[in-house]
Amino acid sequence: MQTTKSNITKFGLYSSILLTILTIITFGFAMTAIPPSGPCCTGNCMEYPFSNLLTYYPGDYRWMYLAIFQLLTFLIFIISIHFIAPTEKKIFSFVSVAFALISTMVLLTDYFTQFSVIPISMIKGETEGIALLTQYNGHGIFIALEELGFIAMSIALFFIAPVFSTTNRLEKSLRWLLYLPLILNFIAFVAYSLMFGIDRSYRFEVAAISINWLLLIPIGILISIFFKRIIINESNTYE
Repeated sequence: MQTTKSNITKFGLYSSILLTILTIITFGFAMTAIPPSGPCCTGNCMEYPFSNLLTYYPGDYRWMYLAIFQLLTFLIFIISIHFIAPTEKKIFSFVSVAFALISTMVLLTDYFTQFSVIPISMIKGETEGIALLTQYNGHGIFIALEELGFIAMSIALFFIAPVFSTTNRLEKSLRWLLYLPLILNFIAFVAYSLMFGIDRSYRFEVAAISINWLLLIPIGILISIFFKRIIINESNTYE
């Protein structure tokens, strides 16, 4: 029993460290792929039907490969927390796992489709329907799925928060950090919807990625410290 618990805490520690590292790297690569279209474009903007998108391949797609590994690590990270949650709080962690699965599957499908379908279809001249699928279309399927995926991710983080107690500073800080993504995403969605209506382009999508990933970095660090403390306490108890 002790060995099982020790394996779970070590798994949680390693997944939180890896998640932090992958999020930093993935976010860095994503920030270099500023869309050459829509509201962030300042010149030489790509317009519908986005026929010259291969100009930006593979540079604008590299971060998606990294995001695949980051998302899988995120799911493992949430599952690890579920296994150390007190029995009376497992309802919250289980809901979190469910939304983490939704987020992971939506975003994995979105990214894998984007780099596996769009470039080769353009190379072969199979351009029908590409405009609706490409990441450069501010009101296309890619952006909509990203919005959905990151909303689900923020809900997963929100529901994992009650697992942590309010009896010490570390866990209290964690609870607030875990609540923040959903709160900030809700505010951003409402604000952009009020300003731009349904023509918000990728403004909210960029906000959602930035909010979730920037907060995942300190969350990953603090939870790695949390797991490390458990490991140290377990070691001291059984010496």
